[in-house]
Amino acid sequence: MLRSMTGFASATGSLPPHAWSWELRSVNGKGQDLRLRVPDWIDGLEMGLRKALAARTARGNITLSLRLTRDEHSGTVQINQTQLSAILTALSAIETQAKEAGVSLAPSRASDIIGLRGVMETTSAEDEIEPLLRHLLAEADTLIAAFNDMRDAEGTALEKLLLSQLDEVAALTAEAKERAEARGSEAAEALQRSLSRVMENIDGVDPDRLTQELALIAVKSDVTEEIDRLGAHVNAARALIAEGGAVGRKLDFLMQEFNREANTLCAKAQNSALTRCGLALKALIDQMREQVQNVE
Repeated sequence: MLRSMTGFASATGSLPPHAWSWELRSVNGKGQDLRLRVPDWIDGLEMGLRKALAARTARGNITLSLRLTRDEHSGTVQINQTQLSAILTALSAIETQAKEAGVSLAPSRASDIIGLRGVMETTSAEDEIEPLLRHLLAEADTLIAAFNDMRDAEGTALEKLLLSQLDEVAALTAEAKERAEARGSEAAEALQRSLSRVMENIDGVDPDRLTQELALIAVKSDVTEEIDRLGAHVNAARALIAEGGAVGRKLDFLMQEFNREANTLCAKAQNSALTRCGLALKALIDQMREQVQNVE
């Protein structure tokens, strides 16, 4: 099965006091280009994510972003023992002096003391990196799986389209063969005219050179090899698609070979029907190459 280089996936998650959002996307590329935008204070995160992506993708410009936030109000509330002791000592001294002075004070309540500045304080929990790292890497595996599912779905559509286009190339190649055979009489007449021009100027001509020129004339009008190679390229492309995996580079090279044969066929055509067939092949091959650019 083919896989497209274009894909997208996103997800959200949390592990108090942290929350985050993922975004993974890719576009076409000649090789594998991984670009990660992740917090640098989580040791081992970028390396782990890069390793996971490299193992499960082959080509494409791939960008992974992780936005992580921390709830600053998620700490624990506790008593500041130092401040409480200082306040209780001060209250004791005040009550003692009031008693000596004959002043009656209302009893102090715990709620009143708790409300005093500095008695109660909120402390932030220390970030535990290891649990957070394990959680993020596990979520990243799920994200990459969803990302590849999308690329596989697009690859399946690409595969169907390319196979259909290869069927058209095969049909046009068969038509080109028929056109080439049908133009046999025209080719013979053209060769005869060329031979006549050579014979008219044969005086003083080197026999070896004459043989070469006659052979060149015959070669320039023969499209058998081009048609045979087009058929071979069709079979090779179908085999690569059936093989699946990261075959985009090989298919791209094969498209160049397709184009080369179609160009030569047009150059040798010397026949309007065969030329039209060659031009149709060139247009179809260009369409195929555009689709192949998306294959991983």
